[in-house]
Amino acid sequence: MPTYEYRCNACRRKVTLRYKTYAEYDEAVPVCTHCGSADLTRLISRVAIRRSPLGRLMNSDDVNDSAFDDLDTDDPVMLGRMLREMSAETGEDLGGEFEEVVDRLERGESPEDIESSLPDIPADVPPPSPLGGGLGDFGGLDD
Repeated sequence: MPTYEYRCNACRRKVTLRYKTYAEYDEAVPVCTHCGSADLTRLISRVAIRRSPLGRLMNSDDVNDSAFDDLDTDDPVMLGRMLREMSAETGEDLGGEFEEVVDRLERGESPEDIESSLPDIPADVPPPSPLGGGLGDFGGLDD
């Protein structure tokens, strides 16, 4: 809901006006709610950005594990929702496999069933390099 603040040039009071849509704001003629004057100057006001509880947690300097106390680890749907929200908060594309696992969690499949259906990764295969190229941690260079 768009909210705009004004200073009335007649009575010098601050006026806050709310509109249901931006189109309504475009058509409106702002009037002072105190004295009825249309002689208003628009003020620059703070911008509020709504964040989910997880979003606030992820952007907090004092992150602690107690924020996850309400997470029911036995509820795959809740786990899937949390993972999807975390993914959205980071803005990173985590790939098709991640999306598949989250979709399955949100449908209520247990994490154990999902894990058992995934292909095994041999223990001696290094994780992909964050730099790309698929050459392991050091790009194939010897120490």
